[in-house]
Amino acid sequence: MATHYLKRASKTPETETATAQKVVTEMLAAIDAGGEQAVRDYAKKLDSWSGDIIMSEAAIAAAVRDVPDQIKRDIDFAAKQVFDFATAQRKSLLEFSQELHPGVTAGQRVLPVNVVGCYAPAGRYAHIASAYMTVATAKAAGVKTVVACSSPFRGGGMHPYVLYAFKAAGADVIMTLGGVQAIATLASGLFTGKPADVVVGPGNKFVAEAKRTLFGKVGIDVFAGPSEVAVIADDSADPAIVASDLVGQAEHGHESPAWLFTTSKVLAEEVMRLIPPLIEALPPTARDAAGSAWRDYGEVIVCDTREEVAAVSDQYASEHLEVHARDLDWWLATLTCYGSLFLGEETTVAYGDKASGPNHVLPTKGAARYSGGLSVHKFMKTLTWQRMTREAARDIGEVTARISRLEGMEAHARTADDRLAKYYPGQKFDLGEGVKV
Repeated sequence: MATHYLKRASKTPETETATAQKVVTEMLAAIDAGGEQAVRDYAKKLDSWSGDIIMSEAAIAAAVRDVPDQIKRDIDFAAKQVFDFATAQRKSLLEFSQELHPGVTAGQRVLPVNVVGCYAPAGRYAHIASAYMTVATAKAAGVKTVVACSSPFRGGGMHPYVLYAFKAAGADVIMTLGGVQAIATLASGLFTGKPADVVVGPGNKFVAEAKRTLFGKVGIDVFAGPSEVAVIADDSADPAIVASDLVGQAEHGHESPAWLFTTSKVLAEEVMRLIPPLIEALPPTARDAAGSAWRDYGEVIVCDTREEVAAVSDQYASEHLEVHARDLDWWLATLTCYGSLFLGEETTVAYGDKASGPNHVLPTKGAARYSGGLSVHKFMKTLTWQRMTREAARDIGEVTARISRLEGMEAHARTADDRLAKYYPGQKFDLGEGVKV
């Protein structure tokens, strides 16, 4: 494979994980020991919040009263897009039953989990879209109770736009709580008495580490890291649009990789020329984040062929993957590892992040090699069942007894023996020979 780096990252997303692990482990242990009071203490210490954790309906109404009508309409539109897409996903999961052997019927039920915890961060930015992305998807799945959390915003209560998004998407309980303490609260059911079966939503490295640590006690959406974007481009791409899209995602944070994979060195060099002034023109917070991200994590790779580009892209398994190239159907059929795919210049990651419909909570740090992003499926359980006649139990029983004994699992074998003896008294069966273990 002929590939050439015009720009290579000096850091990786794993660079900053050790500190987060230590902090999170200590916080979770303190909350496990101290319960709700420990959560309140962290809320006061870290977010300067000593108000109510669970918001009342009256408090919610008061907080969203002054949200402008246009903002409400925009949030309502976007939340419906997400809900409708998730509903279509839900319909793709089918229940069935099938006779596998004469008298042996097995099937599948598809049921939602009972309680979901949804987190939307509000640190550097107020993540309005994350609020409806998570809650609307859980509601489309049929989840009975959705508990939503977001941190106090800049010393006050929850950001009113995030709060409106939670409410518009259908959250049942809304809590003013952020960070590790929010994830621990959702997982343990503090303040609500309803431990979450699944906890979802993006966050900083401490939130991501809390979810990773608690996985097993609860389900989670993805093992999340800093937001990533990759753009595939050939010589038909507009370098100004490519550069804009790379910068558009780099503003997520100081550790957010932005990668360009291309067959055109001319385009690559032009994109690299355009990116610094685009970053410099951003407002201070975004400029600081995007500048560090591009400097430390940005990469530009030039390949000889589109097949080589596709192979590199699958190796990186980017969270967001844009294709600015000819023959989009070829790329759709060929690419296999990405969180979400954006085909053609007309769409962009920002559209997916905010309003187009597919979910924006996606795998990072290579996890797209083996998993997809948040979807209605994350909140569904595919449960199996079986039923059989006594005639079928005879056939299955003999095979079960013999295999069980080959494994040395005598008690397993005897559950089959006992049924055969009960249903077919006096008959002889080949039940296998026991092994010594």
